[in-house]
Amino acid sequence: MARGINSVLLIGALTRDPELRYTPNGAAVLSITVAGDSVVTDIGGDVRSLPWYQRVELVSRSAEMLQEQLKAGSSVLVEGKLDYQSWENEQGERRSKVIVRANRIDPLALNGRSEQIITDKVGGYRLLDAINQTVISGNLARDPVIRHTQNGHSVASFAVAVTESWKDVQGEWQQKPHYIDVTLWHGLADATSSLQKGDPVMISGRLTNDSWTDASGQKRYSTKLEAERMELLQRRTPGEAQQPVAQLESEPAPLPKAVKPRNRAAA
Repeated sequence: MARGINSVLLIGALTRDPELRYTPNGAAVLSITVAGDSVVTDIGGDVRSLPWYQRVELVSRSAEMLQEQLKAGSSVLVEGKLDYQSWENEQGERRSKVIVRANRIDPLALNGRSEQIITDKVGGYRLLDAINQTVISGNLARDPVIRHTQNGHSVASFAVAVTESWKDVQGEWQQKPHYIDVTLWHGLADATSSLQKGDPVMISGRLTNDSWTDASGQKRYSTKLEAERMELLQRRTPGEAQQPVAQLESEPAPLPKAVKPRNRAAA
């Protein structure tokens, strides 16, 4: 599995004050939730503003300074990557999550655009006309599953294994796969019918979150990448560089009816 692309860019507002904690070895970890509204055109041609919320963590010597500088409602730019984490709970069940691991968090100056910071129903903050962009490349971790909605729209799902490579303190190369769930709609979904586990792809789109209650009554969450564009990559052969062979762009996904704020002071 070749080293993949794993890039996240977010511009949004902090829903609440940042949290600071320390690892056992004393490293400072800043945790924030960044929120915004993405402007999306649905299949009927209607332009809608859809809210999103993303958990972000930064491990850095600047974490303490940022914790003092940022507060609920602050607007920030986040540049980083998707980080897949898995563990076993006390019941022996396997659990996993995907968060945004920041390389940098920069406060933004809205320069007279403070009215673009709105509040949601629970008092959290979001930034209107925000940015939510992710690009990954890797290999399919499982065969695509294609289904159809009651309205006949095609929707496909699969996971992409994005490999991260680095040298450890001993100078030895290490690898870690990040498993990212991907959802594709319409023409993009139909195009996945020829794909299978192991095929290399590049996906760009926006991060979305799902929540549900499992059989034990526990609240569960997941982060997925909703594809807006997909490129199929050639499988590598010895001595041959990987090249794109096809490029596909998605039709807009069917979206739930969203009510736009009547004014800029409330969501």
